[in-house]
Amino acid sequence: MSLPNFVFHNGRVVPYSEVKFGVLTHALNYGTAVFGGLRAYWNEDEKQLFIFRPHDHFRRFLQSGKLLCMELQTSGDNLLKGLVELIRTEGHEEDLYIRPLAFYSDEIIGVRLHDLTAEVSIVVMPFGAYNKNEESMHVTVSSWRRVDDNSLPARGKIAGAYVNSAFVKTDAVRAGFDEAIVLNADGHISEGSAANFFMFRNGILSTPPITANVLEGITRRTVMRLVRDELKMEVQEREIDRTELYLADEAFYCGTGAQISAITAVDHRPIGTGRLGEVTARLRKMYFDVVRGKVAKYRDWCHPVYELNQKRTSKERTHVTVE
Repeated sequence: MSLPNFVFHNGRVVPYSEVKFGVLTHALNYGTAVFGGLRAYWNEDEKQLFIFRPHDHFRRFLQSGKLLCMELQTSGDNLLKGLVELIRTEGHEEDLYIRPLAFYSDEIIGVRLHDLTAEVSIVVMPFGAYNKNEESMHVTVSSWRRVDDNSLPARGKIAGAYVNSAFVKTDAVRAGFDEAIVLNADGHISEGSAANFFMFRNGILSTPPITANVLEGITRRTVMRLVRDELKMEVQEREIDRTELYLADEAFYCGTGAQISAITAVDHRPIGTGRLGEVTARLRKMYFDVVRGKVAKYRDWCHPVYELNQKRTSKERTHVTVE
């Protein structure tokens, strides 16, 4: 992966190479950072790049910072303005992944969340599929348990908590699987290593509740809206037992990275027919139309980056201040 040319850092778009940190940086030593994950999708017919649900993503990003007692001197609107300027400066005309990051930058020794200074950065990069096998993932139930809300809140994207996800993902991949499903402390399904989980069984789509130590996923909410409004199907938020997986008709992950990724086998047991199911296939098609701004009803979820006839090669601009 090639590095970005520019970064939005503390209110300015600057060359990526100019932003540097020391090895004593608090966030590096103690995981005291929060991040977000957004995507922008290129619509070739309109020659336009759409950021998907940026207001919702930046709201969650700021809420994640609040969990770590960060006093971020910015707003979702300012972050979106900076992100648009960053993308225009890079001049991208392709699908992108967007990574906002807020972190304690003090170079000190000492575990705490108070009396520290938080900085904010955003980078963007070309990005395709997060899961290499989005239409037929073979997964396992992880031996690792999901972090608990009273230990390390899972509802926010706290950087240190993702060591838990790293344990889950690495063990699964080294064992020959594409991904894993993580159980919470009560033994019920929580989510994947970095994606929410849905199961289709007996005509009903089910997903673990927010109180099952899951990330409050924006793609999760998107899927629930599409299922109810477009597929006219019931969605239940409920506890799901491990053995229900083996009896499901369909299952899938969803998330900004995962998008909608079909699960076709769990622990060497086929899910349904063992192939991409009809409901998941319909959702995938609908989702990719929605995120590219092709569905008028959900167009307000898609924020355009470029003005009409705007020149897209503006990399000569640097040090752009966003108030």
